[in-house]
Amino acid sequence: MCLGIPMRLVEKRGEYGVVERDGITFEAGLQLVPEAEVGDYLIVHAGIAIQRLSRHERDQIETILHEIDQALGEM
Repeated sequence: MCLGIPMRLVEKRGEYGVVERDGITFEAGLQLVPEAEVGDYLIVHAGIAIQRLSRHERDQIETILHEIDQALGEM
């Protein structure tokens, strides 16, 4: 199973960018989403941004992740 994490692009450096989630930042490859701009939300897997997300898609994913976290906390 693969897991892609929604992250926000905070800095673009050519084919690479700095992505952020919950205060954690790291460099990710942007080769698969060259149209990405600072402020965009991206799905990042294994250090590579693989998809750009609309705000609506990002909100849906965040809701699902929050529900999973809540359910695991109740176990």
